[in-house]
Order: sequence, then C-alpha cells, then structure tokens
Amino acid sequence: MSIQKTAFGTIDGQPVEAFEIENGAIRATIITYAAAVSRLFAPDREGRSADIVLGYDDIESYVRTRGNAGAICGRYANRIADGTFTLNGQTYSLSVDEPPNHIHGGLGGFSKRVWSGEADTANNAVRMTLHRPDGDEGYPGAVTASVTYRLTADAALEILMEATTDRPTIINLVHHGYWNLAGHDSGHIRDQLLVIDADRYTPVGPAKIPTGELAPVAGTAFDFRSSRPIGAMFDDTAQLPEAGYDHNFCLNGGSTPLHRAARALDPVSGRGLEIWTNQPGVQFYTANHFGKIPATGKGGASYEKHAGFALETQNYPNAPNTPHFPSAVLRPGETYRHAMRIPFFVA
Repeated sequence: MSIQKTAFGTIDGQPVEAFEIENGAIRATIITYAAAVSRLFAPDREGRSADIVLGYDDIESYVRTRGNAGAICGRYANRIADGTFTLNGQTYSLSVDEPPNHIHGGLGGFSKRVWSGEADTANNAVRMTLHRPDGDEGYPGAVTASVTYRLTADAALEILMEATTDRPTIINLVHHGYWNLAGHDSGHIRDQLLVIDADRYTPVGPAKIPTGELAPVAGTAFDFRSSRPIGAMFDDTAQLPEAGYDHNFCLNGGSTPLHRAARALDPVSGRGLEIWTNQPGVQFYTANHFGKIPATGKGGASYEKHAGFALETQNYPNAPNTPHFPSAVLRPGETYRHAMRIPFFVA
C-alpha cells in the first residue's frame, strides 16, 4: 500500500501537507493543519463511493470557517467555565474564546496549528505531532501531542491521540469530525439513525456549562439507547432550545478499554459507522452553528444547519472544575492515550 503526500497550501509561509491513505473501499485524506481528516470515502449498498465528512477545498477556508471540521482539538477540548481552573492549589487563567468561557483549547488551540506529518507505510498510517510550550493559551507545562490515523483491512479508521507533559497539566484531545453518511454535500442529517450507548448525560446551564448533574436520558430528548432519527426531537425547543444537540453523554462503558459509544446509519444509502473508544463521554453535536453562518464546503457544497453530526469521544466538559467528573490531570512520566475505532459498514 502506498501513502500519497501532496501540498495543500501555506499559512504565513508555513507549508500544509495532505496525506492520502486507503485500504479496500475506504479512502481518507488527512491534512497537517489541525491534523484534520478532510476527506473520507466509503461505499453505499450499491458500491457507490461518497465522501462522508464535511470539509473544505483549500487551507484558507479551514482557517476562516467556524466549526473545527475534522480537526483534533486541544489542549482541553470542549468548555472550561470562565476560562479558569485550579491545579495543585494554583489557579490558571486560559484564553477566553467563547466569552466568558474557554473552548477547544482557546484562540490558538491545537486545531489552529500546523502539525508535523509523517507517513507510516508499513502500518498504513499517518502520524501527526505537535509541541506546545509551557504557558500556551494559559496552560501549565510543555506538551508534546501526537495523533495516528490508520485504515485497517476490515474497513475501520483507527485514531490514537497521545500526549506527554513536563509539568502537571490538564488534557482532553478530541477528534471533531462531522459526518453525513449520505455524502457531505447531500443536505441535512435529520433522518439518519443514531444509537448512543449512554443511560445518562450531563445537563447544561448558561453558556452550555454542565450543571454537575448526571441525569437519566430515559423519557427525554437525549434517549438514543434505541435507534431513532437524529432530528426526531428537534421541534421540542423546551429541551433543545437550539433545535439541535450540543451535549455530553456519559457512556455506559466508562473508561474501560474500547467500548462502543455510538452507531449511526443512513437508511437511504445503507452507509453506517460505529464509534468505539476508551473515553468516558461523547459530545453529540448537530452542526447548529451553520444555521447562523452557513459555509461553502468541498466542491461548492452548501453547509447549513444540521449539515453533519459530530460524535466527539472525550472527558466531560468542565471536568477540571467538577471534582466528581473523571480526572483530566496529566502528570510528568504519564502518557495520555485516547483511542477511537470507527468501523464502517453497509446495511
């Protein structure tokens, strides 16, 4: 198997590269900006291949468009209340990019950086690395992060995110891919079917910060324990004020070795995927921001509200400020490891 490397553009004179990997019917392109998955082709039940991830044709569009399409977000993905946290008795102030809170690593987080990319032909994989100094975006400790993308013979994308530090810090890396199993340019995902393996979720208060409660999903708009259309409850604005989801689900598998987080299926094309992870939570997001600011995606596609869905396996939002949430602390000598496995199937 060969891995093709091409130029994708430049940012302030810094080159951005694209790596294409394939295995059987699955083909993916990863760019060094944000270590993002920019394309992923999978077949439908008739064998017709389509690109099922939202993304852009040029680096300028990735830089200027909201949403972190396909990116690796960090140092701490999702929200930290008021942009502050306390570790070992010291309070740290982070950059505030969603006032009054910090989200997805801040103004210059990992999803706004050019990573170093290297092909691993023997394993049909691409490895991206990024080093950020002590004090970056207000975080303590220098961190070296890596993400390895691998396509397997059984039609799965494996993602391994790792990090080390030289001082105690907090970390929560996520893959922020947007999926549309009918094809990235097919419109909305409201009728695609979803299962989330979670009995509880974390309700949110103002500015989408979790209240600290671990609430049962039973009888609510958040009950995806059985397959149902993603948009089945969008009209229930009492529970979903944005007519969409942007919520963390507490996975039944906890922090055990790989457990299933979700299963999604487009009943029209037959394309489906599962998300497996070793993380305790998954953020389910239905690309609500495109409702206010639509974007032009690959090939001139129009991305509007609900153009895709994200399933970001993760630690819980605001965990550093919520003692009963899973710990997000990484210490020197430890290695943070966030594993995802995404098998694709046809039904």
